[in-house]
Amino acid sequence: MKKICFATHNNNKAQEIQDLLGGKYEVVSLKDLNFDQDIPEPFETLEENSLIKAQTIFNKHTIPVFADDTGLFVEALNGAPGVYSARYAGEDGNAEKNISKLLKELTEVKNRKAYFKTIVSYINENGEIQQFEGKVEGSITEGYKGNKGFGYDPIFVPNNFSITFAEMGGEEKNKISHRGIAVRKLIEHLNKI
Repeated sequence: MKKICFATHNNNKAQEIQDLLGGKYEVVSLKDLNFDQDIPEPFETLEENSLIKAQTIFNKHTIPVFADDTGLFVEALNGAPGVYSARYAGEDGNAEKNISKLLKELTEVKNRKAYFKTIVSYINENGEIQQFEGKVEGSITEGYKGNKGFGYDPIFVPNNFSITFAEMGGEEKNKISHRGIAVRKLIEHLNKI
């Protein structure tokens, strides 16, 4: 069975991908590789930031690897927080502070349109790179709704839904989410190999 690394410290995320891939690959996380450093994300695009994560692991371990980067892009804020979504309110990456800052900036703003975008960068055993995109359009609520999920989930309602990501069950969210779409494209690709 081929090993493939998901460049995450979260073993639950890695297990989720393992379940989707079935028995063709053994999915390992950064924890499994004893890699505990933070990989800097110094770039201005999700594409570059997800790629640097994948390349860092590939250069060190030379196994097939994929990494993702996600941003929330709000129309009325000219696309902010965008690539800085995780550290919008400061370097500590505190979701509650990020949400508070975003809602404050949207006070009295009628245009609540936004979208989430995820880029998954995959490097195969020969060092060839492919990227997969997932995107979901929606809008920002005026306050927190729901307690599931993470990040900006409590304030994002996808189009054609009346509830936030944080009010959805994991399975329902994964079917329509930006990350789910990008990962399914990757899995489709891996299953063809």
